[in-house]
Amino acid sequence: MKIGFDILGGDFAPNNCLEGAILAANELGEGVTLVLIGDSDYAKKYFADKNINDSNFEYIHTIENIEMGEHPTKAFSQKPNSSIFLGFKLLKEGVINAFASSGNTGAMLVGSMFTVKTIPGVIRPCITGVIPKENGGFGLILDVGTNADCKPDVLYQFGILGSIYAKEVFKIANPKVGLLNIGEEAEKGNLVSQATHSLMKDSKDFNFIGNVEGRDVFNDTADVIVCEGFVGNVVLKSAEAIYTLLKKRNRSDDYFDKFNYEVYGGTPVLGVNGNVIIGHGISSPLAFKNMLLLAQDIANAKLDEKIKHLFQ
Repeated sequence: MKIGFDILGGDFAPNNCLEGAILAANELGEGVTLVLIGDSDYAKKYFADKNINDSNFEYIHTIENIEMGEHPTKAFSQKPNSSIFLGFKLLKEGVINAFASSGNTGAMLVGSMFTVKTIPGVIRPCITGVIPKENGGFGLILDVGTNADCKPDVLYQFGILGSIYAKEVFKIANPKVGLLNIGEEAEKGNLVSQATHSLMKDSKDFNFIGNVEGRDVFNDTADVIVCEGFVGNVVLKSAEAIYTLLKKRNRSDDYFDKFNYEVYGGTPVLGVNGNVIIGHGISSPLAFKNMLLLAQDIANAKLDEKIKHLFQ
């Protein structure tokens, strides 16, 4: 297996990326090669200075990067030698089994949709957030930012995508899918929520349990929570803010420590023809390590192929 890793992506690249690659290489095991896409001269010197054996790494050299503030579509088309562009090229050609980056999120989404392309039948790809549960497990919420406004058929597909991800990667046998709403009753919510509930209630594609409220996000009511990207992003960042506030007050709690983004590393783009993982721009070496381990899990699960098979 080969995992492509953009070492120019992120606010603290390339050092944090390279440190994360070192940590990941110690855990990925035999048969896994990290393909480092970026300044290979810098990377080789960095490893040599630290006496790191780089035999498990391959290099694709470039010094061109899509900066965080650049327009995603323009930059992706105008920078064919950028690390993100080259990563998607390798993924499309089958040279790598997954591509991970904490670079420009918009460019990652543009590359996902216009290079490896959306799986036929998927209306809109999406990204997820991991939600720690009170019982020690984990759930998913989607979308968390890619699609701010969604129609009912798009939300219905999120239920399918989230259920597959929870089943294949989190090993939840029959994921409970809930629709985030302002009440449990079917008639509650706005017109989009009501119409989505009508679509989901008789679904044979996933285990729909009905509407769930904000108070249910962190308990075991649902394994997969479906919502528009606007709502999901607010929920996810509110949870991250709670963790940050606790840390500022020198409070430590085993449960709330699981809200640390570093634990999860990144999120896959669900619904595209390839395993694409997007990380946080401020990623630390630990976050990069966990992003690469997630990339391995997703590639091993053949998540993209299973989604493609279902939609076919």
